[in-house]
Amino acid sequence: MSVPPIRRWLVEAAQRIEAALGPARVARIVLPPRVDPSGKEGEFCAVQLDCGSVGLAFTLLDGTLAALHGRKDMAGCAALDLVRGYAEGDAAARTLGLATINALTRRLCDRAGFVPDDSIDSFGSLALQPGDRLGMIGHFTPLIGQAQALGIPVTVLELKAELVREEPGLVVTLDPARLAGCNKIMSTSTLLLNDTFEVVSAAWRGAAAVAIVGPSAGCPPDPLFASGVSAVGTARVVDAEAFLARVAAGEKWGGTSRKVTLVPRHYPGLDALLARLG
Repeated sequence: MSVPPIRRWLVEAAQRIEAALGPARVARIVLPPRVDPSGKEGEFCAVQLDCGSVGLAFTLLDGTLAALHGRKDMAGCAALDLVRGYAEGDAAARTLGLATINALTRRLCDRAGFVPDDSIDSFGSLALQPGDRLGMIGHFTPLIGQAQALGIPVTVLELKAELVREEPGLVVTLDPARLAGCNKIMSTSTLLLNDTFEVVSAAWRGAAAVAIVGPSAGCPPDPLFASGVSAVGTARVVDAEAFLARVAAGEKWGGTSRKVTLVPRHYPGLDALLARLG
């Protein structure tokens, strides 16, 4: 089975970062509790590198969290060993691989002196207005309410057939083509893990604004911007020790992290960040 282009690009980006900065090893992998999470903070695992950088990835796909709890401790392994799992492994290996890519990206940004801007909202700065048509990949309940209050019709792309329905102002569908009429798109970063990125990104071509949000989106955003994404919202850890303790407990992250947004005009690009290293 061939590796999807987005996964291949991100693995190669991680290899370039490693080549520029030198080998990194995994200091620890922190998983949320096995129990059903009570909030979104319990849905993500963390990989910390020996330099202290932390990367995150979503764990609630295809039994991933249970599989991760069942694996041996991989602390001390080479970071690129986990990165390769993003290209070649099962759902659990892809999750650890993406979290490691995100940690390597944070390492690069810190060394290159790049700090993303704080987010102004939780919805990728879509700035909804009457007359818009909103598409969603994933279910963002607060945003649906915000859109409906403005009289904006919403189309939600889902993977679960039992959730499909149509009602006034809201369509829940399995068909990516139905996003084509939406001028603003909001997507979960989970599409970096479930191999839907290429199919879905073809459906948002021509949209006025496309936002991908979520802690899994801490990778270099170059291929996202190239596909038509206008903003990437993610989480940036500011107090690693306190943050990792909260991940392990399944607690809210609070002030241990902050939400940031990257947009093409303020992001220098992977090549430029690597060039800053001299």
